[in-house]
Amino acid sequence: MLCALIMAGGKGTRFWPLSTEEKPKQFLKLLSEDTMIQMTVKRLEKLIPIERIFIVTAKQYVNLVEEQLPNLPKKNIIVEPVGKNTAPCIALSAFIIDKYYKNSTIAVLPSDHLISNDDKFINTLNIGYEFVKKENDAIITLGIRPDRPEIGYGYIKYTEKICEIDKLEIRSVSQFVEKPNSEKAEEYLKDGHYLWNGGMFIWKTRTILNLTNKYLNSTYNVLNEIATTSEEKFNKVLEEKYHQVDDISVDYGIMENANNIYVIPSEFGWDDIGTWYALERYKEKDENNNIFMGNVKNINSCNNIVVGCNKPIIITGINDIFVVESDDMIFIGKKESIDNIKEIREKHKEN
Repeated sequence: MLCALIMAGGKGTRFWPLSTEEKPKQFLKLLSEDTMIQMTVKRLEKLIPIERIFIVTAKQYVNLVEEQLPNLPKKNIIVEPVGKNTAPCIALSAFIIDKYYKNSTIAVLPSDHLISNDDKFINTLNIGYEFVKKENDAIITLGIRPDRPEIGYGYIKYTEKICEIDKLEIRSVSQFVEKPNSEKAEEYLKDGHYLWNGGMFIWKTRTILNLTNKYLNSTYNVLNEIATTSEEKFNKVLEEKYHQVDDISVDYGIMENANNIYVIPSEFGWDDIGTWYALERYKEKDENNNIFMGNVKNINSCNNIVVGCNKPIIITGINDIFVVESDDMIFIGKKESIDNIKEIREKHKEN
């Protein structure tokens, strides 16, 4: 039985000031009339019923999840008391999902990525599921075929072809690679054996729990104690014990150590929409190469990104700028400064 686990605890700092700690990127309408998390759930419902879709998030975002996903059963919202990176929250979720759906398989997916071809994505996910069902302890990851030398993503290096299902290859993974510099990214693109790591995995609940026990034993023991607590005391014990788990990503803690990892080289229009620049790849531009969201009027201005919230915004005779109106501020800068937005945000917080 296939379940989905959507990771929705990130703070989306690279989309500041629209994305804030109170309402981060996954809860915003950046690409359509639906928020990013609503888009993710709607896509998954083509394969997995809402009863088997789980969201793991932080305490402060539970109300947003409930508000934006009113059909999601409340028991399917898994709350991480404190952020401890991806390995502990995935293992905690695996324990909980295994209670409801014994010996199930989980597709672990981000909540805030763009996928433009839903049908291809669902087909790829289903093929990965069928492979994991048949192969004991196998892990499938969905790697994205790169079309540019991207330095903002990690990479997956693959080797020999294991099989082909419905024209999709399944290949062995030899290495997970951290974000490269420009020179390395060019090498990876030319090599042809590297894929972008989109953070999407398929595995059996018992597989990920066994690997957590093997490679992050202290974390497993803490989570096992939490998971075996009675329902009445569960939240109290979770609050008391969860801070004891390792603060480590699933890539570092498990994937770099595990065997039997396979990748499906995928092409379904993926992007992690990690920065404001990413909007330029997908949002419709006007005849002057501007991207406008909200009530924006333009007079002789080119190559701008302007995001309005409440008030009308008028730009005239300016080029290559970035304007974002949020509930409590208006941020204006040169587009070339977008890559430094996290640093700008930190300086703003200091003031």
